[in-house]
Amino acid sequence: MSGPAGRGMGTGDMYFLALAMDFDGTIANKGVVDRPTREALRRLKQSGRRLILVTGRELPDLARVVDDLTLFDRVVAENGALVYDPASGRERVIGTPPPAAFVERLEALGVAPVSVGRAIVATWEPHQDKVLQAIHELGLELQIVFNKGAVMVLPTGVNKDTGLHAALDELGLSINNTVGVGDAENDHAFLRGCGCSAAVANALASVKDEVDIRLAADHGAGVVELIERIIADDALLAPPARHCVAFGTLADAGCADLAPSEGNVLIVGGSESGKTRLAIALTENMAAKGFEFAVIDPESDYAGLAHTVAIGTETTAPLLSEALQLLGEARVNVVVCTQALTIGARQSFLADFLGEVAAMRERTGRPHWLVVDEAHQVLPSGGEASDRIEETGARATVLVTLSPHVLSHRVLRSVGTVLALGEGAPQFIADIAERLGIDPPADLGVPGDVQLIRWKPGSGAVPALVDLLPCGRPHLRHRGKYALGDVGSWHSFYFRGPRKRLNRPANNLYSFMEIAAEIGDEVWEHHLRAGDYTAWFRHVIKDEELARVAERLEDDETVSATDSRRAIAEAVVERYAGPADEWRRPAGD
Repeated sequence: MSGPAGRGMGTGDMYFLALAMDFDGTIANKGVVDRPTREALRRLKQSGRRLILVTGRELPDLARVVDDLTLFDRVVAENGALVYDPASGRERVIGTPPPAAFVERLEALGVAPVSVGRAIVATWEPHQDKVLQAIHELGLELQIVFNKGAVMVLPTGVNKDTGLHAALDELGLSINNTVGVGDAENDHAFLRGCGCSAAVANALASVKDEVDIRLAADHGAGVVELIERIIADDALLAPPARHCVAFGTLADAGCADLAPSEGNVLIVGGSESGKTRLAIALTENMAAKGFEFAVIDPESDYAGLAHTVAIGTETTAPLLSEALQLLGEARVNVVVCTQALTIGARQSFLADFLGEVAAMRERTGRPHWLVVDEAHQVLPSGGEASDRIEETGARATVLVTLSPHVLSHRVLRSVGTVLALGEGAPQFIADIAERLGIDPPADLGVPGDVQLIRWKPGSGAVPALVDLLPCGRPHLRHRGKYALGDVGSWHSFYFRGPRKRLNRPANNLYSFMEIAAEIGDEVWEHHLRAGDYTAWFRHVIKDEELARVAERLEDDETVSATDSRRAIAEAVVERYAGPADEWRRPAGD
């Protein structure tokens, strides 16, 4: 197993850019944050990192016990249902509040005390049975969350994890570059997703069992301990299994993977040796771990790549501004096709792109990885982009080429791992060693069809024969830029229904159809007849043909909910997913 993910991906060469922390029982003891904890939080913020408070408390209650909430860059309150920006005072509610009839029913059942927030209703044990009774009697779609005796009622699907993601999206940060710390039942959700998780000494045993770091001190002192470790060790805290990108297995059954700390990656091999297939497999594993990436694609080889938004075509040049705008969106991966550009224009585009991405990584840590195909075209000796590689200290970049001898010496020096495929693998490695002025490794065998040689120049490590992991078939290219990507929370489609009892967001067509399969006919029909689907397809997905399908259905009073669902699913399948059997069609309820 490789070492942990490394530095060079965030502000001031930092890897972890944010600390997400619970309040009661974590930074606070009996509602009080002591001075050493406050000072440590300020010290972490002064290092350039962001602070996010994630709590089950309601905002007015929190403001009464915390002197200055502006210490935090965001506050996720009401167990994830409210995101608050202390600097601007802006509040964003995630989910809709339960109807007044629910609170009235709780009071009629003798539930007290009852606290009503923007989207949360809270009480205490042992009233959970009466709460459940009220939910059942009124037929509401609500969930109950427990926290050390507290009973919190929230919209379905809302928790500290969804709230933290919303806060990170506003800050432009990734949860992979976030450390989380907590102590109780309702902290499981957000701790599980963080790039590194910790529990204070007073945490529940179930929380300690799941985290990466068990702190020796309790409450705020434990958070101080964690902050000192973040400042001192940073990327060394990253669990390798979560932050490394696997690509194969070694003869001893160990995992072969890549870590940004080990320098850039060079994939070499002759024509038809499987270079692009390997690069695609790497992006699939990046996406599976939530790492964001960008691909520079000069030959349209990645046009159908899964989990991506594509810009540029064989005949239309990409716009740098558009690529950067997309990369600025959280959880969006971008394929930039440069085929329409001349070789010189491709080199200039990449040079500008590398400079802008370096600045973006300084601020946000994203995109986590870059892939540059046909690297010999755009990174030759004396090239503008080659100089930019060294200037920006570009790391976590995968370079794919059949002509490594053309690459700039500066580019070769940045390579920490060589992955050589095909019959010519030993010769490729020998040629690279000669360019670098080091002795080539001896006795290299020839890898088989589903193997490669991994070599780490200058490390002294013996080259290893690696059996490649299988590569999934890339999806067909989508026609709408955000159809299979992520339109963001502001442009998502929200299934709410006629009485606004739901708040189910769909951030792309896949999630739209999955939710459509789960909701009731009444909710589906409400949005269909209101023309909501038509408007979203037309103005957000920007697919006029799909909008027309929905428009015809909304005007047809004879069509059933089941049939209209099926018609829209078939239209989506035809336009975005290929053969119908590749899509799990939603059925009527």
